Amino acid sequence: MTLPFTAAILPSRNEPTTIAAVTTAADQAMGERSVIVHADSSDAPDTAARFASTPTQARKVALTGLRRGKGAQILAALRHPELAGTEAVLIADTDTRTPDPALYRALLDQVRGQAAFAIADYPRHWDEANLTNHLARPLIAATTGHDVPQPLAGDLALTRRARDTVTRTAAALPPDLAPCVDGYGIDAFLLLTAAGLGPVASVRTDEPKRHAASFPHLAVIFRQAVPVLLHLTARRTPTPAPTPDSLSAYRTDDRVLAPDRLTGMLTTLENLTPGRHRYDDERPWPLPVVDAWRAVNSGTPPTEAAAGLWPHYLRRVHDWLTCAQHATAQHRAVQLAAAHVGLHTDLTSAGASK
Repeated sequence: MTLPFTAAILPSRNEPTTIAAVTTAADQAMGERSVIVHADSSDAPDTAARFASTPTQARKVALTGLRRGKGAQILAALRHPELAGTEAVLIADTDTRTPDPALYRALLDQVRGQAAFAIADYPRHWDEANLTNHLARPLIAATTGHDVPQPLAGDLALTRRARDTVTRTAAALPPDLAPCVDGYGIDAFLLLTAAGLGPVASVRTDEPKRHAASFPHLAVIFRQAVPVLLHLTARRTPTPAPTPDSLSAYRTDDRVLAPDRLTGMLTTLENLTPGRHRYDDERPWPLPVVDAWRAVNSGTPPTEAAAGLWPHYLRRVHDWLTCAQHATAQHRAVQLAAAHVGLHTDLTSAGASK
């Protein structure tokens, strides 16, 4: 049997409607001599049934009964024998409301060219992508030299070599980090693992991502993603700080939040914040990120350092939502870029003195 040249992995999000649309869009992007793998850990059969009933040119493989967790699903699919001969793998976010075949095709084109890894760059609404804007993007840029606008995006592609490196590295993770990578930590893990192999490409789109809300999962996303970010960046020497003109623009798409929605978000943050940190933060952002990075660099377990960073991050998001609601899109971008440069500067100083 001739093995496919390209594979797509669709981690399940328990949404039958979107799985059909994403399956169709992926198929249009890849066509023949490809395979689409649906990695499903849901209790109900609806999503898998919709995947099975969606007509495609590509062959389809349904993986069911997997362990829960986005990362566990993706890693199970990456290790599947059907992917052994693929030259490129597309991973498509199955909670997106508007899957785009052109985006998927462009991601695959990048890794068929020079890039080891390609990831979508879409504008986000100003109240979203808080982990990306305040922590993941500037930390990754400062420690790897790759300024990736959406480093935690769910739509990405990687080469065969990157896929093999990811699965090999995942198998050797420390016991406290393996559960993080099995969950939402997979996004940072894929990027930072692949970034050591070659160029990282961002494929820009102009439409904001429309997807299921991530804010309700704020705590679990932080708990799983941030230890991975700290673990994989603490071993790197920070690069010299860039000038603001060298930064890609932070694209914070404007929208008006209903007052009750914004109040609900702020109340959620306050309820999550430990009492002693609720009204006073003696270490202004982004200095707590530097503290966490140095702690891991000095031997503190990443999960412990992330737990120490958690209340400072909550305060940062609370302050951002409170102030940014009154700002223009341009002013928001300027504020985020300034914090980005500030973290570069502080991390470079910390790296030089370690």
